[in-house]
Amino acid sequence: MGGLIYLVGIIAAVWVIYEVWTQNTRLSDTEKLIWTIGAIFFSVITAVIYYFTQKRRSY
Repeated sequence: MGGLIYLVGIIAAVWVIYEVWTQNTRLSDTEKLIWTIGAIFFSVITAVIYYFTQKRRSY
């Protein structure tokens, strides 16, 4: 069960980092760096916050 939690965290962090650096062109480099650091340290929480504040805005 613990391994599954780590896997979900890694997937969430990779998703946020990928989205920030390749898809989201509205962000400055400083904002991208902040999102990346947040994704590394708080992966799932950062993914949820990113989705509701950045990703949904682009729809």
